[in-house]
Amino acid sequence: MSAANHRKCVGHLAGMWRYPVKSMGAEALHDADVSWFGVAGDRRWAFVRDEAIQSDFPWLTIRQRNDMNHYRPSFANPSRPDKSATVVRTPTGSEKDVADPQLADELYPGGARVIRQNRGVFDTFPLSLITTQTITELGNTVGTELNVQRFRPNFLIDAANTSPFQEDTWVGCVLQIGDLRMRVDMRDSRCIVITVDPVTAQQKPEVLRTVASEREGCLGVYATTVEPGRLTLGDKVFIETID
Repeated sequence: MSAANHRKCVGHLAGMWRYPVKSMGAEALHDADVSWFGVAGDRRWAFVRDEAIQSDFPWLTIRQRNDMNHYRPSFANPSRPDKSATVVRTPTGSEKDVADPQLADELYPGGARVIRQNRGVFDTFPLSLITTQTITELGNTVGTELNVQRFRPNFLIDAANTSPFQEDTWVGCVLQIGDLRMRVDMRDSRCIVITVDPVTAQQKPEVLRTVASEREGCLGVYATTVEPGRLTLGDKVFIETID
């Protein structure tokens, strides 16, 4: 007999975001299309520092500017981000086209330019997810409630059981959410970005220290698309198993 595929519900989709400009603010989504290159419109723009253009990591991010996620990008036509103009609302309330040189000068007076990448500018993999249980447990450990945007995921999963860090056990498995099927590839290795509060832009170093000491520096997981599809908030999350 051939092996049979089975699905087990492991939770539901509680939050979903894309980040039109790398390291800028998130755009919350009710539904989305996911292709081989991630969530439609996710991280299609990025700012490159002139001084670091030849380095392995030339991007302008929250590492250099704590309040970078206070800049809020959006698409003029959200349903067709690939064909849409991208506008950024600055912390002062003004709006600029993402390619406006004045925006680059404001973000990084040392010199920066913006680039567009239709396949997305990702550090590792095009999809990322984390569970509510993991964020709650880490918050309890460091003694403060943690905003999910500190971790900048595409998907927030409210798991079916209360155990934290269960997404680690999904590595190597295929998840289905709505029409999307994705393979969980590896744990998400974290950096100084998670120390920055997305609302206040203040740093809390113990967040990263705790992840480093108790979770081998990892929190949440990365994934890649197995079968493109559409998904909607509230969709059940299934893990595929083979007998």
